[in-house]
Amino acid sequence: MALERQFVFWVAALAVLVAVLWLLSDVLLPFVAGMALAYLLDPIARRAEGLGIGRAVSALAVVTLVIVAVVVAVMTVAPIVHEQFTAFADKLPDYLTRLQSLVSDQSRTWLGKLVGGESDPGKSVGTLVSQGSGFVGGFLASIWSGGRAVFSVLSLLIITPVVAFYLLLDWDRVLVTVDGWIPLQHRNTVRGLARDIDNAIAGFVRGQAVICLILAAFYAIGLTLAGLNFGFLIGLMTGLLSFIPFVGALTGFLVAAVVAIAQFWPNWTPILMVVGVFLIGQALEGYVLSPKLVGPKVGLHPVWMMFALIAAAYLFGFVGLLVAIPLAATVGVLLRFALRKYLESPIYTGRDLEPR
Repeated sequence: MALERQFVFWVAALAVLVAVLWLLSDVLLPFVAGMALAYLLDPIARRAEGLGIGRAVSALAVVTLVIVAVVVAVMTVAPIVHEQFTAFADKLPDYLTRLQSLVSDQSRTWLGKLVGGESDPGKSVGTLVSQGSGFVGGFLASIWSGGRAVFSVLSLLIITPVVAFYLLLDWDRVLVTVDGWIPLQHRNTVRGLARDIDNAIAGFVRGQAVICLILAAFYAIGLTLAGLNFGFLIGLMTGLLSFIPFVGALTGFLVAAVVAIAQFWPNWTPILMVVGVFLIGQALEGYVLSPKLVGPKVGLHPVWMMFALIAAAYLFGFVGLLVAIPLAATVGVLLRFALRKYLESPIYTGRDLEPR
């Protein structure tokens, strides 16, 4: 009966958490972003504190440095991104028309079969583009509609650093307080689960964030040097979307392929250079960056990560993107713990169920 009561309690707590996230998603964005920022910056503040710097000073210094870095990065990159994005939006219909004419050309039937096996390959391209545009547009619209805070961008820029500072200042105190709420008889078990969850979240989020920045710089520079129009914008988008396994690289490659074919055809050399940039980027991510920065013991399967990110973004907007990974890591750790308990239980082993 005690086990049943605990199960009901935790299920009810999870239901309340989901309901709160859904009801308050419009106002939670700056607070959730501040919590995420504080979690990411806590190791840096802890190291600064270890050097003899007070917690308040170290928290303030870390948050200030992050704000300055973000402002400098935005001021440097934003004009380029805005210019290329505007030009790309203007040129995209021409690129699609060019690609459709190439696919519809009877002298290149192999290209039509590669894109789509219908009798009218141009129609295949148009249908594919319209369906893809509708999916992406609907997905982005759901993120935007669910991610608007009451004070919009202004609240995000002002409240998030304040929340991050105060959480960094009281991080250890908060952990001690929460630890004191854990029932004594389950404290060791809960602490072990919390360590596993923290390792999974920290290993993926902190490592993958660094990987995204490295890949964004690599793809932006590589595609620009390959001569691809809007290479900086496409490369930056590819790197940042690499936070979602497979989605970033696939999206960036498809966009780059459309632009490269429309821009360079029938010259194969620059097209192969663009393909080479993505092949090198994937090799760099898979064989160098991920093993070094994320590691194999994170325990978050790529398919599970994609489902969690897309489902959370669809349900809760931008707030969902921020909480998807912690929730996915938590659920994964709890499911593995439950599976271990099941494999050790008499229900699986049947030891206590055998007749004496």
